[in-house]
Amino acid sequence: MADQTERVTTPSSSSEDLRAVLFDSGGVLMRPIGGRWNPRADFEQTVLAYDPSITPEQFAAAIVVGEQFLAASSTTPDHDDYHRVLLRDLGVEPASQLLAELRREVPPATVLEIYPEVVGTLEELSRRGVRMAVVSDAWPNLPDLHAAFGIDRFFEAYAISAELGCNKPDPRMYHHASTALNLAPSQCLFVDDDPSLVAAAITLGYEGRAVCRDSAPSEMPSIASLAELLDLF
Repeated sequence: MADQTERVTTPSSSSEDLRAVLFDSGGVLMRPIGGRWNPRADFEQTVLAYDPSITPEQFAAAIVVGEQFLAASSTTPDHDDYHRVLLRDLGVEPASQLLAELRREVPPATVLEIYPEVVGTLEELSRRGVRMAVVSDAWPNLPDLHAAFGIDRFFEAYAISAELGCNKPDPRMYHHASTALNLAPSQCLFVDDDPSLVAAAITLGYEGRAVCRDSAPSEMPSIASLAELLDLF
């Protein structure tokens, strides 16, 4: 309990000037069912329809190769480029039909879920006149995913890596959102589940909180639930 109190009451020199919250999406607003972001949860099933001989061990190795590809990319790559990397590691021809099936639309609720406190927190922030935007390393369909869960209506702007051609902590990601809101960095609170990205935002003049639902970082202002943001507005 003491640790949670420390997270909530972390001093903020300019919290009275805050006008907006800039949210990361994955790990903050929503999470993948089953715990894996990439590839999508139905990847194995789709590929096995083309080559049923692939083993779980081969899939696991290919996923690691895919993670390395994403980590080495300066921005969020095209879906097809990412899937080609995995398929080639599996020894599967990246035919156009297979690539299309891997990126086909599925009901978001079959692969994603929003955290329990998200809707209530966003509604209350909106009621209090707090403006909101999203800053996320993501593919361009992120607003559509949010729309499927009914939360896109809260956000005035999106800064999406695949559209801007850069990933956080590139300053362009943060500034795109605050500029769209016509606010100074000091008037915006950036929230992310990666403490290093929160630290980068603070360096740029933003307020920041790291979302640590299971444990808190030792030196970063943090919250255990988005509901704690209401203490700042």
